[in-house]
Order: sequence, then structure tokens, then C-alpha cells
Amino acid sequence: MTVTDTHAAAPADDHAPSPAVDFDTDPSQYRHWRLETDGPVATLVLDIDPQGGIVPGYELKMNSYDLGVDIELYDAVQRLRFEHPEVKSVVVTSGLDRMFCAGANIRMLAASPHSWKVNFCKFTNETRNGIEDATANSGQTYIAAVNGTAAGGGYELAVACDQIVLVDDGSSAVSLPEVPLLGVLPGTGGLTRVVDKRKVRKDRADVFATRSEGVRGETAVKWGLVDEVAKGSVFSETVRRRADAAVAASGRPDDATGVALTPLKRTSTDTSIEYTTVAAALDRDGSRVDITITVPNEVPPADAAAAVAQGAEYWPLRLTRELDDLILRLRTNEQFLGTWVFRVVGSHETALAYDAQLRDLADDWFINEVNQYYKRTMKRLDVTSRSLVAVIEPGSAFDGFLAEIALASDRQYMLEGVYEDVDPDAEPATVTLTASNSGPFPMGNGLTRLQSRFYGHDDELAAVEATRGTALSTEQADDLGLVTMALDDIDFADELRIMFEERASLSPDALTGMEANHRFVGPETLETKIFGRLTAWQNWIFIRPNASGPEGALRRFGTGQRADYDEKRV
Repeated sequence: MTVTDTHAAAPADDHAPSPAVDFDTDPSQYRHWRLETDGPVATLVLDIDPQGGIVPGYELKMNSYDLGVDIELYDAVQRLRFEHPEVKSVVVTSGLDRMFCAGANIRMLAASPHSWKVNFCKFTNETRNGIEDATANSGQTYIAAVNGTAAGGGYELAVACDQIVLVDDGSSAVSLPEVPLLGVLPGTGGLTRVVDKRKVRKDRADVFATRSEGVRGETAVKWGLVDEVAKGSVFSETVRRRADAAVAASGRPDDATGVALTPLKRTSTDTSIEYTTVAAALDRDGSRVDITITVPNEVPPADAAAAVAQGAEYWPLRLTRELDDLILRLRTNEQFLGTWVFRVVGSHETALAYDAQLRDLADDWFINEVNQYYKRTMKRLDVTSRSLVAVIEPGSAFDGFLAEIALASDRQYMLEGVYEDVDPDAEPATVTLTASNSGPFPMGNGLTRLQSRFYGHDDELAAVEATRGTALSTEQADDLGLVTMALDDIDFADELRIMFEERASLSPDALTGMEANHRFVGPETLETKIFGRLTAWQNWIFIRPNASGPEGALRRFGTGQRADYDEKRV
């Protein structure tokens, strides 16, 4: 993990250049976490290097964290799922005495541009969701061993775990002090998880979120904020008992061989980011990124054992890792490129063969992890604040699980026929949907992308799902409502050009709000509340003077001066 420092130590100007972030890391490079394994139980120890901030200008005191700390945590969670199939329980604890985690570093938040804060919170939320996903879908139960005070984001890290054990030492507490101390909201799902996940009564949640000193001991258990408290003399034994119970209930294999997540092969220039199967061309004049995914020519491995033998080179895993990395890099480092255009090219037969394998072998631990990772990466795409466009033309392979990329896009443009002046003998474009589009890769709202697309139109959804396995022509896809526009080659390029120019002329803020509203229809879930309701309000609150103004709570924190609030409720 590296950062190229391209701004002064502590800019608050959102127009100042932000540092270029590299998400590459591995346990040998961690500065803030220790990953330890003991048979079926792993321990993640948070011991933050105070001088190890991802950018200069602040000290990470009291196990407070920044983006760099969470990049390491994300890497550790991924490696536990792929490299350690034997691990069935993960204990998250602190290497400090009487301090579990003080949450996001306040100096960092106060000094960072708004866009940095937003991307930091979004990535951190996704990492917390990944912890919950590991418990729910990988048989790795996360247990927070809170051996000291957990404040703000520290408690949010704990509450992302399936179970919380708090040390009962008379002083250690859990708290969400953002409202009374900083004039902002807990930024990584705390409010939502307290009431939705831990089922804390709303009046108690109100007291908890406005009591800066937090709650400790048996009161924390009674209110549902933690699962158990234990004296220091039996704390480790209590945590181990819970970890052993989680191991006994897990369905992960005992003797499987893990898959090493080897370094990605990536080449970057000012105009491109290229991997082995994913390539992005950066059009700065057009505020656009053209992303091409190439389906390989080789057939899938014979079985699950052969897929494991390929390791990180197993194509669906390689594709997912490269796409995940690209999304993170573009989202963090290329904020002026507001439209992402997706193309998938290659053999329909190969795409559908891999698609069938991912479904047929889904009970295998490794294939399950690949499916779960692809699901999480598509969710990351769903919550990315960019205009997403899929272009479907001769040579495209938006089939099966790859069709999810088109369905995740805000618009789909499909060529009718071929490019007569380029390749008149080409095979016209088709799209093939499979069972992969009807369940394995749900959105954050709990619906498939097909269900979200045809929300409230069950007859249209049924008509689409009845075509599973059929190569749909442009006319058929258009009739079924699977594409936004179907055009011949005379109009195709001009229509795309006009649309791209129009998109670039619109307010990025308005587009972000519009797209997020359109993408997430139907029921609210914990995820949609965190990324929709909570994040939207947090983004607004972060830029209000009561928080970020010169006399706001975020700026005055630690100065001994009280914030000077504008008392209007708006």
C-alpha cells in the first residue's frame, strides 16, 4: 500500500489535489494489524502505528484509524477467506491496554477534503459489510474482543462482528460520541447497526448516541450493545469459548488447501490502467473511462480441485480481483472521470461455461468464495458514484454472471445488426441470461438486478426469466426491456457521443443523487440504509458549518473551545 503525496499536509479545500492511493498490500507490509492463525481460530490484532498515517499531518493516537488502516483490514479479511479455509472463527482485538479503538482519526477528518472523507467512509463501510458477509456466507464468525474502550468507529468495527465481548474493568466502555462531540454522525454504520442489527430500543439508542462517555459493564449487555462482559482475569477464556463454539458450528473444510492472493499484474499510465483481463482507457477530455473485460479462450478447469490448482489465476477470481482493484483506484484517484463505459468481449461459449461452473460447483468452499467475492464487487459497483453505461455490440459476451455488469449499469446500448463498414460478416450481438441472474449475486436491497430493473412488473420479469439459456438478439432484448436503446450502426456512434457529452454537462452532485435513487428500489435493508439514508445525511452534515465550519464541532474538537452552532433545525 502506497500513497503519492500530491497535496499539502492538511488541506480542507475540496478542490485541492488528493493523494493517489494504492490498495496493494499483504501481511508482510502491514503497519497497523497483526494477522495470527491458530488452527481454526485466527486473531486480528489492531496495534496502530501512530506515525503511520496514509498522508502526513496527523498522529494516529489511541488506535485511531484512517484509510490506510482499513486498506490493511480489507486485505486481511480477503486473505482469511481465500488463503485460510481452515479458519472458522476470527477474533478482532487490540494490542493496546485499555483502548480497543478510538475510531476514525479526528485530525484527519477535520483536515481532509470532503471527497476524501466520503470515499474513506464508503470504503470503510464496504469493509465492515465484508466482515458480516464472511460470517453469513463463508463460515468465518467474527468476534470482537473489546479489551478496552471502543469509541465511534471503534465500536462500529466491533458491531460489524457477529459477537462482542467487552472487558469489565470499571472503565472500558462502548460509545458513539460523534453527535455530542463532533457535530456529525457515526460514519460507518453505527446508528443503523445499533437498532437494525443489535435491536437496541430506539430510546436507549438515542441516549447512547448522545452520551459521549458511552455505556459500560452490565448496562451495555442489558441494552444489547454487547453480548457479554468479562473480568480481565477470564476475558481471554471467555472469548476463546465463543470462538470454539463458532468453530464447531462452521461448515468450512478442515483440510482444504488455501489459495494465495498473489500480487496483481497491473500497468498504469496517465491514460490507462491495464491488467491481464481488464483494461481501462482514461479519456480526460471526455470525463470518461472505457473499461473492457476480455473473456479468455481457454475452457474452464475440469473440476473444483483443478480450479483450486489454478489459484489466483482461476479466471473468474482473476477477473473479480482486477475489477475490484480498478473500481477502487478509479473511485479514489480519478474523481473527475464521471462516466464509466463497460464492454465485455470474447467467446459466448467460454463465458457461459465459466458461468455454469460457478453455479454447478457453488458448494465447494473455493468456488463459493469466488462467487461471494464477485457478489461483493458488483455491490461495490452499485454504490459507486459514477454514471455506468454498458455497450453491447458484435463480439460482446455479456452472458450469465457477466450480464450482471450490464444490469448494474444505468443505461444499456445495444447495436442492432453489425458495423457494415467495419465487419459486415460479424455475428450480431446477443445477450444470454442464466440462473446466475436470478439469485447468486443480489444487490444491497436483497433483490437481484433483474428484480430491481422490473420492480413492480412481475409479468415482465417472468417473461425475461423464461428466456434463460437463450441467446437474445438485439430485437428480443429490446422487446423484453433489457436494453435502454437498440440502434443500427448508422445512429449508434452518434447516439453514444451525444449521450456522453450530455452526461458530462450535468451536475455531478445531482447525477450521484439521481443514480443512487434509481438503482436501489424496493425494500430497505441494513446495507441500503447505511449507503443511502445514513451516508446521504452524513455527507450533508459533513459540509455544514455546524460540523466543518471554522467554529464547528469537528474543527474545534480538542481545542478546549465549544462549538458555536447555528441553532436552526432545517
